[in-house]
Amino acid sequence: MSRRAKPLLQDEQFLKSKPARPRDPAQPNLPLDPMPDRIEPCLALLKTHPPKGPDWAFEVKWDGYRLAIHIEPKGVRIITRGGHDWTHRFPAIAEAAKKLGVGTAILDGEAVVLDDKGRSDFGALQRSLGGRGGKRTSTESVFFAFDLLYFDGHDLTGSELAVRRHLLEDFLDGATGAIQLSEEVYGDGAVLLENACSMGLEGIIAKHRDRPYRPGRTGDWLKIKCVESESFMIVGYEQSTVARGGIGSLLLAGRRGHDWVYVGSVGTGFNTKDAEYLRTTLDKLKTKRPAVALKGKNLVFAQPTLIAEIEFRGWTHEGNLRHASYKGLREIQDNAAVFDMTEKPAG
Repeated sequence: MSRRAKPLLQDEQFLKSKPARPRDPAQPNLPLDPMPDRIEPCLALLKTHPPKGPDWAFEVKWDGYRLAIHIEPKGVRIITRGGHDWTHRFPAIAEAAKKLGVGTAILDGEAVVLDDKGRSDFGALQRSLGGRGGKRTSTESVFFAFDLLYFDGHDLTGSELAVRRHLLEDFLDGATGAIQLSEEVYGDGAVLLENACSMGLEGIIAKHRDRPYRPGRTGDWLKIKCVESESFMIVGYEQSTVARGGIGSLLLAGRRGHDWVYVGSVGTGFNTKDAEYLRTTLDKLKTKRPAVALKGKNLVFAQPTLIAEIEFRGWTHEGNLRHASYKGLREIQDNAAVFDMTEKPAG
């Protein structure tokens, strides 16, 4: 596998990651830290505009599955965001990790499938895995590493991002196979975002260079999107006698605390095969106690179990998604976070 994905780097006004400095052989030997079984991931906080100033680094926003690769003395483990072992689902990535030539490391990154223009395609990734609940192994996936949390016996989570990136770039220098470096790009965030959007990318990620690795949405990492895409719970569907698969639209909800909040419906983005699968699955989850207070003809309510990735163009004044389009289902093992309504932009 040799496909590279650096669409932002094709523009000469942006530079790729700065060359790593050679390691200092005179640096002291530090005591070894115990290798953690799992590290809760740092998550990006949604913002409408990129930050300004030299303290921020930028990367492409990948559209795939967040994974952590644990390279351990006894072998390699690939762990999902929710803590599930998916080593068997990504054999090419696991094999590439074994060949990196390091005793211990934890790489944080995203598994994606690239289209012919080097852009990540979530639908293609889902298909490569056999869809939700599928048993296939994805041989065409590429893991783009964007952080190094543990390396050569040392816990790096307390170090600032600039140090972690320096080590990561040195570690993955020139890697072109199933594991590659998620390149850092330099330039004005607003121009970078415009460039990314013009290329059909999902958006960019901004990371504060001086911050340690902290779990959750702390604001150390920010995501700025060209087209908004979030995970919502499917709480039912609208029956149709003419639409493909008998589904006119899917009913969606976001989360507010322990409650579900209706955010509208989506009737585009799925084909007949998708619709048939969704209807069969949702019919098995039918309930007479809907998760949201909603009335209407031909509505079938389902237990909140299926999580859909939805692309949309903003919010209406009523709090519904504008121009929503279905992209695919998220896996439970991926620990997809259903959209938190407290993150919805005001207005």
